[in-house]
Amino acid sequence: MISSALNCAVEQRLILSNPTRGCVLPKLEKKEMKILPPESLGTFFEEAQRSGVFELYYVDLATGLRRGELLGLKWNDIDLKKGIIHVRRQILRQNGEVIEAPLKTKNSYRNIAIGADAVEVLKGMDQTDEYVFPSPHGGPMSPDSVLHMLQRVLKRAGLERIRFHDLRHTFSVLALQNGVDIKTLSAMLGHYSAGFTLDTYAHVTTSMQKQAANAVGNFLSGALQP
Repeated sequence: MISSALNCAVEQRLILSNPTRGCVLPKLEKKEMKILPPESLGTFFEEAQRSGVFELYYVDLATGLRRGELLGLKWNDIDLKKGIIHVRRQILRQNGEVIEAPLKTKNSYRNIAIGADAVEVLKGMDQTDEYVFPSPHGGPMSPDSVLHMLQRVLKRAGLERIRFHDLRHTFSVLALQNGVDIKTLSAMLGHYSAGFTLDTYAHVTTSMQKQAANAVGNFLSGALQP
C-alpha cells in the first residue's frame, strides 16, 4: 500500500524515486494454534464458575466472538427469545483508555444464532448495566482484564496456558468436528471469505476428509463382500 502511494508520488514528480522499491517483506509467521481440549472443558468451566467468570468464557466458547466483540456486547444487541446476537461494536484499549470502537470490517458486523444453553446462561445474568460483561465499576471491561482472568483460571485448573484468541479457535474446531460447514462457520466468525476459514482450519478439515474417505471406503468394501 505504501509502495503504491509512493509510485503515485513519483508519477506526480513529488519525489524522484520510490524508496520502497527492492524492499523484501519479512515472512509472516503464524502463531501456533492451540485449543482447549474437549476433555478439559468440564475442568475449565468448574474453575471459571468458582472464579465468578463462567458466563463470560461460556458465551465466548459458544459463539467464537473476538475478545473486543465479546466485551462490546450490550443487552440490546441480544434477542433472547429468538436466540440471536447482533455483533455491532468492539472494545479496545487505545492510548491507555478503554474505548468503544467500530468493528474492523463489514463482515465483522453480523448476526449469530446461539443455542438454548447459551440463552439460559445469559438469562441468568444480572442485566442492570448496558454492557453484558461490564467492569466492576460499570462501563466496558478492559480487554487486558479478561486475558489475565483466563490465565488465572487455566493455572488454577491445571491446564496449559493459551491465548484468549485460542478460545475462538476452540469454538471453530468443535463446530467443524460436529458437522458445521465451512461457509456457515465463516459467516459466524465474521471472516471475509470461506476460503480464509478453510486455510485457517485446513488441518481440521484434512483430518475430517480422511475420516470421511475411510468411512466411504469401509462402506464400499462391505458392498463387495459376497
